[in-house]
Amino acid sequence: MFKRGDIMIGGIFPVFNKEITNTSSFKMEPLDVMCEGFDLRAFRWTQVMIFAIDEINKDPALLPNISLGYRILDSCASPTNTVRAALTLGSEPDGMEATSPCPPAISALIAESGSSQSLAVAETLGPFQVPVVSYFSTCACLSNRAKYPTFFRTIPSDYFQAKALAALVKHFGWEWIGAIQSDNDYGRNGVLAFAEEVKKLKICIAFIGTVLRTYPLDKILKVVEMIKQSTVKVILAFVPEGDFYPLMREIVKQNITGIQWIASEAWITAARPSTPEMYRAFGGALGFVVQKMNIPNLYPFLMNINPYRDPTKICAGNETLMDHTQDMFFNVSQLRVTYNVYKAVYAIAHALHQLVFCRPAGEKNVKPCLNVSEIHPTVVTHHLQRVNFRNQFGDDVFFDENGNPPASYDVINWQLRNGQVEHVTLGHFTSTKNGEYRLSIEEDKIVPTSLCSNVCPTGTRRAQIRGKPVCCFDCVPCAEGTIANFTGALDCTACPQEYWSNEKKDGCIPKTVEFLAYHEPMGVALTVVALLGASLSLLTMIVFIHYRETPVIKASNSELSFFLLLSLFLCFLCPLTFIGRPTVWTCMLRHTAFGVTFALCISCVLGKTIVVVTAFKVTHPNNKPAVGQFGPIQQRIIVCSCTLIQVIICTLWLKLNPPFPDRVFKYSNKKIVLECNTGSEVAFYAVLGYIGILSVICLILAFLARKLPDNFNEAKCITFSMLIFCAVWITFIPAYVSSPGKFTVAVEIFAILSSAFGLLISNFAPKCYIILVKPEKNTKKYVMRLNASRKYSLERKYQIHNVFTIPVYE
Repeated sequence: MFKRGDIMIGGIFPVFNKEITNTSSFKMEPLDVMCEGFDLRAFRWTQVMIFAIDEINKDPALLPNISLGYRILDSCASPTNTVRAALTLGSEPDGMEATSPCPPAISALIAESGSSQSLAVAETLGPFQVPVVSYFSTCACLSNRAKYPTFFRTIPSDYFQAKALAALVKHFGWEWIGAIQSDNDYGRNGVLAFAEEVKKLKICIAFIGTVLRTYPLDKILKVVEMIKQSTVKVILAFVPEGDFYPLMREIVKQNITGIQWIASEAWITAARPSTPEMYRAFGGALGFVVQKMNIPNLYPFLMNINPYRDPTKICAGNETLMDHTQDMFFNVSQLRVTYNVYKAVYAIAHALHQLVFCRPAGEKNVKPCLNVSEIHPTVVTHHLQRVNFRNQFGDDVFFDENGNPPASYDVINWQLRNGQVEHVTLGHFTSTKNGEYRLSIEEDKIVPTSLCSNVCPTGTRRAQIRGKPVCCFDCVPCAEGTIANFTGALDCTACPQEYWSNEKKDGCIPKTVEFLAYHEPMGVALTVVALLGASLSLLTMIVFIHYRETPVIKASNSELSFFLLLSLFLCFLCPLTFIGRPTVWTCMLRHTAFGVTFALCISCVLGKTIVVVTAFKVTHPNNKPAVGQFGPIQQRIIVCSCTLIQVIICTLWLKLNPPFPDRVFKYSNKKIVLECNTGSEVAFYAVLGYIGILSVICLILAFLARKLPDNFNEAKCITFSMLIFCAVWITFIPAYVSSPGKFTVAVEIFAILSSAFGLLISNFAPKCYIILVKPEKNTKKYVMRLNASRKYSLERKYQIHNVFTIPVYE
């Protein structure tokens, strides 16, 4: 298509979308290039270029008195033919006189739809400084100003489309998707840019299939099989419509449905695939396109296309367009790429106006400042870079430093209405100058999910599967003490020290607080036993007070016996401080009270033991010094001094490093054990050690007196009670160390009660038995009953009874 003008603008469009391949034999002149597959959409682009040039020629404010001409060639969607067309346009048309021997015959070129074709044009005409404005080439590689300094476009770069597609995938939560690319610069660079964007969002691409319109069927079937075997439910098709259409037909033929398709701007609004037949497999497809526009007066222009205007066309003369008024060719309400062609023509016209008149378009009474014949493409490129105007639709037309327009897309969705596929706008994507973007979508229906692995529920974390993409993972339950309270957690979060994970591992709950309480069975049992022991001690004391004038009581050293019963009463009450929630006061009281009361108890036993041993070691009646050295005063001194040492130890303990309530976490992960920390282990074992020393001394002295006469066998009782006491506390130490939690306290209480009962029963049960059950034996006569062989000894012991108060019983 050609029209002469003062300034010529070239155009290259893929009116036919497939080249018929001819094999050259190199024996004759090659045949002319033959193409097939008439593309009505591309034909409309050519008509819009002609329409826009006609509008400009009629506009008195834009290039007044200067006519624009055009020369439009077909590329057959082939880079080879595109280069041939570019070289043709770069030379002088047949029949035209050359105005200059060097510059090309065109001042600017509008080309091409495919990125591979535009790359070929830009590389071919770049050395001639011919500006090339593309209306549909989106490859980000064309933004390289070092390689393509004269390339411009009125459609956003794939750099922005990749960001828009990645934002769409993220918006719907898709993490496992497939991709189809065309085997050319557009597809490969587009998918590469998209893959880089989704990688930042940790979205995985399961596979990448490659197609091309010239591929044989077996290659198409391989891609179909790849789709069928994959588990993905979302597939991106970054393919021009002509390259994608063969695959679309095969997918519909094999009835592959249930896939959410994401489209690049190259095919989402194409007329040929937008049919009810294709909708069966591709219904609901989502994609981005540039904004649509309704160009006034374009519809009547298209309706008035007359084949007789082109004498090369052979027509019968009966053709009419009235039967095709509903065809997509005449639908001017959804113009998107067509509008890009329209803007490209006007951008070139404004650059030429600025160049010829040295003023922006719109000013009146302008005069040329440059002869049209002096126009050189290099200067046109310079002014095209500076173009900045607002067209009749209110859109600002300009190019950035890389020749790109501002990025703005509509989100398109395929919907079937009244039996026809409609491209419904669901949202918008807009980039900002600072590199950010805004995506808004009106979600009218649920979009299917597409995941390699389902999102991990709460209480689990993602565990990567070796050898698989990051989107393929197992969901592993959180370990004890850790939680994941949101879905898709990468790691489980540890609960605070005072908390533990619940059964579902999706929340932290307070740990159970454990201590030996009064209301639990063990606490009740130990309390009852302690009170029983205290009651028995008190009853025994009452019996001894009531029968204090009887021989048995007099012979058992009544004063030390009362002290011993009092100390045992306090010993039985000590366990009550071990039961219940530990506090500062109970912690300090329990250990010190235990230490002092048992020291008093053992001191009394020690005093009784020394008296018994000393009494029976007096072998001569006149041994007065021995008798006088261990009277009641000396006994009290022994008891008080031995107890005072323990009091001093406990006082230093409380002063320097007293016991305190503590929370222990080591025994159980799910429990907090409340116990009394001894504060100073040295002081604690010093208290026990001192009691042990007193006990060992008592045991040794009582053992030495074990062969006393039968009726004077209190040494045997003391020996037995000390054996019980020592056995209990020797076994207490390993049990105390190994018992966990509240059982440590229970072991200590058990040791206190066992040793206290051992002392009480061993020392006072025989006496109470004689007093209460065998009162006939509670007489002086019975006490003084002697064997002939030990008469002197017994008489001597009885004579000194008033001094030593020696026990005399069986």
